[in-house]
Amino acid sequence: MSNRQPPSSGSTLKPLVLIAAIVAVIALAFAWTAGWLTPSRITPGEIVDGLAPKGGAALGFRRNHAKGICFTGTFEANGAGAELSKAQLLSKGAYPVTGRFNLAVADPKTEDATARVRGLGLRIQSPDGQEWRSAMIDAPFFPVATPQAFYDLQMASHSSDPNAMKNFVGAHPELGAFGAWAGSAPWNASYAEDRYNSLNSFVFTNVQGEDRTVRWSFVPATAPVAVAPDELKKRGPDFLDKDITDRVAGSPQRWTLVVTVANPADVTADPSKAWPDDRRKIEVGTLLVQKIVPEPDGPCRDINFDPVVLPSGMRTSDDPFPAARSAAYSVSYNRRTAEEKSYPRTAASGAKP
Repeated sequence: MSNRQPPSSGSTLKPLVLIAAIVAVIALAFAWTAGWLTPSRITPGEIVDGLAPKGGAALGFRRNHAKGICFTGTFEANGAGAELSKAQLLSKGAYPVTGRFNLAVADPKTEDATARVRGLGLRIQSPDGQEWRSAMIDAPFFPVATPQAFYDLQMASHSSDPNAMKNFVGAHPELGAFGAWAGSAPWNASYAEDRYNSLNSFVFTNVQGEDRTVRWSFVPATAPVAVAPDELKKRGPDFLDKDITDRVAGSPQRWTLVVTVANPADVTADPSKAWPDDRRKIEVGTLLVQKIVPEPDGPCRDINFDPVVLPSGMRTSDDPFPAARSAAYSVSYNRRTAEEKSYPRTAASGAKP
């Protein structure tokens, strides 16, 4: 983790106006709910409503991360994770995976080159009938520290007050780090080259009853190749789907699951704070993506990648965001499944467009 100080509020204000738009479209992934804003409590439904693009929500689609493609594969656990968790799917063995590569956008027609944040949703199933679901993004940390701050950021980014963002940045200097990442991190041309991070912390419990607070990342075997944004625009509106389809047709694509263990003094409730790089890291297995399926007829289409669906041996920590995300995901899921007739399924599904 770098020891560089975030840019000052004055130097980051202009790019942060743009960053606010990025944050707005990843809102569902980290949406606010519960009673933090009592007595004027904002509901998950209101948060989801705020995600709709100008022309209204895309009916039948996820309210955020609306553009994506399904895959199936295998998680090959090497057994090292058993030290941390008694979950069966961390015991040595191979477990089926259903997943989804996606863009953090509310409009499924968004051109790939314009989406700064990419995501990975996973469902790993174990023979004992339990599941581990996770929704991750390629950003290394979250823009703000608390659900209250996230809500305030949303309000500032939509405010007609020209000083709203300036005032917010002054009160939340942690936003500068996210702005710096979004403005300077290299782009690449493939989902296969992205590292996907949990950002939120969770508690793993082993068979001895020992608890450890962790975060995790799926680290690609394929080395990322930087591509200029202008060059990406020349590759077509859906180049990411084509690229991952072609790659997987040639050979399975791989990511190593790396679990990072917090030190006792580490902040675990604040996803805007990356833990130092010297924290203990354990490679617990490999994700193999073996088949790509377009989403309309794909196995991920109707999965809710709810981050609180966890097997025995894993649970949420003091980080408040997973529960908040879970509530908003539920609203989005219920809405899009109720709009099934509006979703453009392909002819192979037997449904009308």
